[in-house]
Amino acid sequence: MEQYFPIIILALLAVMLFVLPARQRKRMQAQAQAMQDSLTIGTPVMTTSGLHGTVAALGETTVDLEIAPGVVVTFARPAILEVRKPLGAVGDDGTDTGTPGATGGRPADGTL
Repeated sequence: MEQYFPIIILALLAVMLFVLPARQRKRMQAQAQAMQDSLTIGTPVMTTSGLHGTVAALGETTVDLEIAPGVVVTFARPAILEVRKPLGAVGDDGTDTGTPGATGGRPADGTL
């Protein structure tokens, strides 16, 4: 039995290297699908390329984003990376989460 111990350990490590990332990938896909399903017209979003816009229309496989007043572009649904909080949104603890600088960053006097 002792002669097989290193082989058993290597086999367990190999299984962990394949199973754990697969589970995490599946969980991330489920989160992305839930976010896609929650999109509604008027939702502020950010695309994978960093473009911010507001959902103007929803198609089966596409999303129309208004990136400026009167400027609407069409993206594939998987290009939506995250739903952004609207400016002036209030968090669970009562703080203003949408105002720039409200959650950190450089103080107004310029000190670090």
